[in-house]
Amino acid sequence: MNELVPSEPAADDCDIAIVGGGAAGVLVALQLLRQAGTALRVQLIESQPALAQGVAYATPCAEHLLNVTAGRMSAFADAPDDFLDWLQQQALYPQLSRAALAEAYVQRRHYAAYLRARLWQAQTAGPARLQWRQARVLALHPQPTGGQILQLHDGGQLHAGATVLALGNSLRPLPARGAPGLDAPSRIEAWDYAQLQAIPREATVCIVGSGLSMADSVLTLLANAHRGPVHVVSRHALLPLPHAAHGAPADFDAQALLAMLLRQRVRALRRHAAAAQAQGRPWQSVMDRIRPLSQALWQSLSVTEQRRFLRHVVRYWDVHRHRIAAPVFAQLQAMRRVGQLRLHRARLDTVFPVGACVQVNGMGADGVPLQLDAHCVINATGVELRAQTMRNPLLHQLLGCGHAQPGPHGIGVGSAADGALLDADGHATPRIRVLGSLRIGSLWESLAIPELRVQAQQTAQALLALDVSARVAAQ
Repeated sequence: MNELVPSEPAADDCDIAIVGGGAAGVLVALQLLRQAGTALRVQLIESQPALAQGVAYATPCAEHLLNVTAGRMSAFADAPDDFLDWLQQQALYPQLSRAALAEAYVQRRHYAAYLRARLWQAQTAGPARLQWRQARVLALHPQPTGGQILQLHDGGQLHAGATVLALGNSLRPLPARGAPGLDAPSRIEAWDYAQLQAIPREATVCIVGSGLSMADSVLTLLANAHRGPVHVVSRHALLPLPHAAHGAPADFDAQALLAMLLRQRVRALRRHAAAAQAQGRPWQSVMDRIRPLSQALWQSLSVTEQRRFLRHVVRYWDVHRHRIAAPVFAQLQAMRRVGQLRLHRARLDTVFPVGACVQVNGMGADGVPLQLDAHCVINATGVELRAQTMRNPLLHQLLGCGHAQPGPHGIGVGSAADGALLDADGHATPRIRVLGSLRIGSLWESLAIPELRVQAQQTAQALLALDVSARVAAQ
C-alpha cells in the first residue's frame, strides 16, 4: 500500500504546519488536502516512525478493539460509510456481511492503516502538497507578520503562515511517592506495548488505574498467555462498562437536560435509564440519546457546576460514557470470577523496589492498609488533562511565554469557540489553532473521532479562509 514517508524539507517555510501526526493531525491534513483549491504547502511534523499512531491507534495487538462500531468511525462527517468501505475493500473481515461489519468492533490498528491510506489518496488527488517532517517542535514564536517560527529539536527552524497544534494525549504520572525512581521493567507505561509483552507469564502484576488503559493492559497480558495474578488498584475501583447490542437511542427530550443543574441531570438520567430498562431496552440507550449533546451539556453548566462535576461525577460519567466492547468486558469479568484479576479500592501511597520485586503500598477505602509485592507496576492512570503537567516542552514554552493560557479548570489550553489559541491576555490568535485533547476544558467531549473529524473540518475551513501564505519574520 502506498503511504506518505518522511522526507527532508526542500524549504524552511510552509503555508500551514501541523504539529502532531496522530489521528487528530492526520484528520486536519486530510481536510486541508481535500478543501484546498491551490498549491497549498503543508508540513506535518511528527517524530514517530509512522503516522496516525498516537496513543489510541499505535497498538500492535489484535486484541485491542475500537470502542465504537466500524460504521461510526469514518474520517469524514460527509461520508459516514468511508471506513466501512475501506474495510471491505481490504477484505479484512470477509466472513462478515456489510451490515454485520458496520456493527462490529474491529481491531484498532486497522484504523491507523485506514487514515494513512486516505492521507496518501488525498495527497495525490489535489493541488495541495503535504510533506511529513520527522521532527519534534520545542518552541513556537508568533511573529508580527502573523506567522510563526517553529524551533525544532535538531536546531532547525520552520517558518509557517499558520500552525495547528494537534499534540495528542499525554499519560498521567504514576501517583505515588517513589515512582520517579522506578524504571522499566519495574515500572511500565500502559502504552508501552513492547514492555508489556515482555512481562513474564507467571509474574504478579499491579496495574494502577481501572479505566480503558487498564483494559488494554489486561488484554495485552492475556494475548501473551499470562497466568499470574493481576491486581488493579484504583481510588474508586470502577471498571469500564460494556456496550449493549446496537439499538435505537432511548426516546426522551434530551434537550431538557440543558436547563437543569447537575444534580437534577443525574437524577433525570437515572429515571430515564430505569424507564428504558422497564421497556426492555438497555440503559446504554440513554447515553446514546445524549451523546450528540455532550459538548452542550458541559458548556451549559456554570463554572461552579463544572467543578462539582469534576469533583463528584466524572468517574461515574466516564465508565458509562466511555464503554468497551461486550467481549472485552466479558473477559475482564471471567478473570475476576476465577480470581486472576483482583480489584482493590485504594489510594496509592508509595512504590519502591524490594529485591527483584516492587512493593506497592496504599490505603484501602475501608481504612485497611494495602501492601502488594509485584514483578512490575503498570501505570494505567489514563490521559493527563492539565496542560501545565503534560510532558510536552512545546506546551510548557507556550504557557511560559504567555502565548497560551491554561484552559477552564486548568484542563488543556484556552481556545476561542472556533479553536483559535488564546494567549495569556485572552486574545485569540487566528493563525494558531488547537484541537483534540487541548480543547477538553472548553468542550469536554473532544477526543472521539466524531468530534475530531468535525474539529478538523472546521480548522481547515477557517485557515483556508485566511491568507496563510508563509509569513517569514524580518531577520
